[in-house]
Amino acid sequence: MIIPSILSRGVGASSSFSRNLAVGASTTTTISNGFWRWWWGMGGGSRMWMSNLPEDAVYGGPKEQTLSSGRTTLNHLRQKYYRGQPITMVTAYDYPSAVHVDNAGIDICLVGDSASMVVHGHDTTLPITLDEMLVHCRAVFRGAQRPLLVGDLPFGSYETDNTKAVDSAVRLLKEGGMDAIKLEGGAPSRITAARAIVDTGIAVMGHVGLTPQAISVLGGFRPQGGGDGSRPARGWMLLSCFGMRTRSSGGCHNRCPSIPTIGIGAGPFCSGQVLVYHDLLGMMQHPHHAKVTPKFCKQFGHVGEAINRALLEYKEEVENKTFPSVVHSPYKISSNDMDEFLIELEKRGLSAASSAAAAAVDDLK
Repeated sequence: MIIPSILSRGVGASSSFSRNLAVGASTTTTISNGFWRWWWGMGGGSRMWMSNLPEDAVYGGPKEQTLSSGRTTLNHLRQKYYRGQPITMVTAYDYPSAVHVDNAGIDICLVGDSASMVVHGHDTTLPITLDEMLVHCRAVFRGAQRPLLVGDLPFGSYETDNTKAVDSAVRLLKEGGMDAIKLEGGAPSRITAARAIVDTGIAVMGHVGLTPQAISVLGGFRPQGGGDGSRPARGWMLLSCFGMRTRSSGGCHNRCPSIPTIGIGAGPFCSGQVLVYHDLLGMMQHPHHAKVTPKFCKQFGHVGEAINRALLEYKEEVENKTFPSVVHSPYKISSNDMDEFLIELEKRGLSAASSAAAAAVDDLK
């Protein structure tokens, strides 16, 4: 009895029906006509509604994620931290920079509010909005497949109340594709906001030391922390954040053994290091460089100089008509089409144009 055997597994028939299945050929007579009509209406006349996979394949649970098959996770970072392996972190703000960071095998890619300065040209990080940050986050998400993605909560998106902080963090994950968020400061209000975000199920990275979003109070870009850096650091540690970025000039990173610290100008004894993409590449003279040159930043490249040389060379070759040359003019007109074109010019009384066009074609041969 093929149909009853399907029913007993797929539909979950009544116990009396299941017992009748064991009897044999007479089982179908015990099923009411109403049941049959319902069964056919639910698609019982075909096997399309049944899974063709074994149960353990459908309900086997999530598979273990590995670096070769997926994105870096907090567990991967935790393992590196416990093994004493330095963690690498670099900022990115668009698809091309994200691809480069991804290809380099960087552990963490930070979509920082520093985009306000290095991309949008502002003097500080304060003007950038959450909506603008989301544009950067989405672009980085499309370009970086391997690093853990951390998005900065910009100034004004989390300070007023915990609900706003949670809403902003949720948007960075749902709309921006981020894996975690970062927020600045070690004040009790910031810790409370971060705790609400963590309770929502979102990973949080703390930020102590130089806090650019506090420039209004600090009166400029001034490194903070020093010997007192351990106080805000302990706040983040007790919150169970997965990490802390620090620009502290003191040794707070040595006093937080439970979470990794990612330094930027905080010395070599942190769990890892972070630099701004444009800074480490020597890419451009943005306001941050012009007014506050980072003493801690090593330029691992001089991309800005290469860009300037390339643009000047391009301008010169266009002006002296050496670009585009034959090599960079790959699209040719057929002889027949060219003849028709020259004849049409002659018919319209444009003999000079016809001669010039013919000469140009000869030059490209």
